[in-house]
Amino acid sequence: MMSDTTCNLDSLDPYVPSSENPWNVTKINHLYRRIGFGASKTEVLAALTQDNPSALVDSLIDNAIALNTTPPPVWGFWNRDQFEAAEMANPDNDTGFYRREGKNQMVNDLVLNGVRERLTLFWSNHFVTEDDTYRSPAYQSQYYNLLQVHALGNFRDFVYDIGISNAMLVYLNGDENIRDRPNENYARELYELFTLGVDNGYTEDDIQETAKALTGYVETNDIPWGDIVFNPAQFSNDSKTIFGQSGNWTYDDVINILFQQRERQVATFICGKLYAYFVSPTCSEAIVDQMAQTFIDNNFAIAPVLRQLFKSEHFFNIEAIGAIIKSPCDLLICFYNELGFPLSSTDVNDFIRGTVRILGQDVLNPIDVEGWQMDEDWISPDLLIGRWESARFITNQAWSENQQQFRDFVVGLPIGTSTDGILDPGLNRDQVDIVVRALVNYFFPRGIEDPIIFNEILGVFKDIDAFPPSYYEPDAPDANSWMLSRPEVSEQFFAFLNFIVDIPEFQLK
Repeated sequence: MMSDTTCNLDSLDPYVPSSENPWNVTKINHLYRRIGFGASKTEVLAALTQDNPSALVDSLIDNAIALNTTPPPVWGFWNRDQFEAAEMANPDNDTGFYRREGKNQMVNDLVLNGVRERLTLFWSNHFVTEDDTYRSPAYQSQYYNLLQVHALGNFRDFVYDIGISNAMLVYLNGDENIRDRPNENYARELYELFTLGVDNGYTEDDIQETAKALTGYVETNDIPWGDIVFNPAQFSNDSKTIFGQSGNWTYDDVINILFQQRERQVATFICGKLYAYFVSPTCSEAIVDQMAQTFIDNNFAIAPVLRQLFKSEHFFNIEAIGAIIKSPCDLLICFYNELGFPLSSTDVNDFIRGTVRILGQDVLNPIDVEGWQMDEDWISPDLLIGRWESARFITNQAWSENQQQFRDFVVGLPIGTSTDGILDPGLNRDQVDIVVRALVNYFFPRGIEDPIIFNEILGVFKDIDAFPPSYYEPDAPDANSWMLSRPEVSEQFFAFLNFIVDIPEFQLK
């Protein structure tokens, strides 16, 4: 069952662990699943030992800011003639091949660089372009680089750069926006989707006048898929009136006027989207207002808002945990990272990229200009089956390659808080429920409170051929009883994983 976040009355004050509200596995996995794409067992154990949520948040964000952008591929600035020449040399390397390569690279980064790439994925669904529309693999690569550069940077700079990027100019027809025939597509989405929200602080006249100020970015020097640059001859030199300000405004002026005249609306709209994505689809207006003020106070720097949010009592409130349905990327990448099982016989990036596309999240190619609507849109009967089976694929491939790693994962798993300890190999038949409870609390955002469901999971864990029921009887001899040290525990954990993916709460984060 999803949380009711309307009951979350906690503030944005930093969360400080206490005996009544301890720092535990549930909160650590909650943080890592939201700010990134899951944590390894080693990372969870380290976070438990640190017992300092604010320091951990600062470290994760600092590392993301310091991370270099992904180096562009050799084809990252090719024009169409160069791509066609490469295809002539090798017919398998058509433009679709390079576009898939770019998406595989993004998936690789999502797996490895959780925090920065979590923001990159978020912004790709905010400043939407569809690579099916512009089709140039080079434009795709440049767009992705821009997302990485600005992911935790300054939002105002982000807005400026994205509007004159090759991918966006083609996607929203900016490359057709000339003085005698202004195209309003980008001007409309600049306000409606990218900065202000629908019908919030602008008029149709503002859109039309802004479109004139954005004219001129149409020149490719007759090089298909080349850089699109400004051509002064195609710029409208008419006077324009935007938000009540009149003048011969240019692109630079549009951005200046927008952030000067609509500062509060921009901050509130963006912070509302950050809240819905990272905390809950049901927004707290009071919290969003405070985030917006932080955004304004820091001149639209993104990182301070994220630090405030992820450190807060509000974020770590139990009602915020398990309040979001996992996207396909969440489902697969978090599961893969949390298990930490290498799949040497599988191209993980290609598998994840292809699978999330089938499940409705084709990276760098959202469904339309409004992006994926997320949450309940990820769930339908046909998609659920695919979600179950794709998670099972990961466990089945890992099982076929190395069964011992399944038992190794369970042994040493943290139980709850730093004082609760870890699962010791000496645990015996009387303590099997402790093992299963620890596993349930690790893989479900809020554990499993329903005793019927928990007992079903416990039954699956215990009911394998290697351990008949007599192994759990109190008077069973040591040679015929259950202990966590036994190698057959691998089979039990494998059965556990294959069972839990079907449980509704597994779809939440």
